[in-house]
Amino acid sequence: MTHTDRTAVARAADPAPPPPGGVLWTVAGDVRALLMLPAALTLQVAHPAVGAGVDEHSVFRTDPWGRGERSLRSLQLWVYGGEAAAEEGRRLRRLHRGIQGTDTRGRPYRALAPETYAWVHATGFPVYRHGLRHLARPLTEAQERQLYAEWLQVGRVLGLRDRDMPPTIEEFWPYYRRILDEELEANAVVRELTATDTRLPALDRGPRALRMLLRLLWPVILPRFLRLRAFLTVGLMPPEARAAIGLEWTDAQERALRRFARVVRAVVPVLPERLRYLPLARRARRDARRQARREARRQARSSPTPRRRPA
Repeated sequence: MTHTDRTAVARAADPAPPPPGGVLWTVAGDVRALLMLPAALTLQVAHPAVGAGVDEHSVFRTDPWGRGERSLRSLQLWVYGGEAAAEEGRRLRRLHRGIQGTDTRGRPYRALAPETYAWVHATGFPVYRHGLRHLARPLTEAQERQLYAEWLQVGRVLGLRDRDMPPTIEEFWPYYRRILDEELEANAVVRELTATDTRLPALDRGPRALRMLLRLLWPVILPRFLRLRAFLTVGLMPPEARAAIGLEWTDAQERALRRFARVVRAVVPVLPERLRYLPLARRARRDARRQARREARRQARSSPTPRRRPA
């Protein structure tokens, strides 16, 4: 068998991303996912191994906007990338292969150790579940189970083995609570991601005119942006995770979050698709509709035409 043949066989066996029309297909590309992303990232780095890896090897301090853009594109590929999803999973594993060191508790860590890599992935499920309660609508029990099953499928795309993650939602919660109780901490990276007085360079992406305007106004915008980021990061984190890390959250903040969420729930569903969905999701949704129409036409052509009965 040639190298080309082996590559073709391997790719034919690649795990598929979650299906069109599923829960993740609906929520992962919605702009509201952007509001939930900081909570998931902060929950990830609260793990001592993940926090140490990000602290020592990430460019989140020197290139925060670029790192955010790359992380968002990667996440979108897992769900909407089709055949590119598995290749993105392989790219991430190659990227993290050499990341290792000593965590904040003096223990050796490797980024691709199953317990570490699985936690990074696992955080998305409880954050989506909690965030949707505020920003969209609570999931039904059936939708929660479907979301978890689809999240496991994404894990396979990323190279996680079935034994690396709890196989059922009933087994997920004891695993999740154990990590909360035994591992999580407010380390240096968590403190930076929730700080309201840190340094952050002005946005360096987008149209040149916008970048120039933001650079001019950044001293005024930055404090407000940091307060909003901290508010959404802590507020959209599941309460039990927030408590485990030691992040403060008051009743007044909860009321403010609910007011903010009411506005989001009213505005986002009426936005046109080009504003409601992120670019990769928008293209994937368009392609899925086209494919469905082609399939409907094909079936219509292949169906036998009923004969007319004589009058």
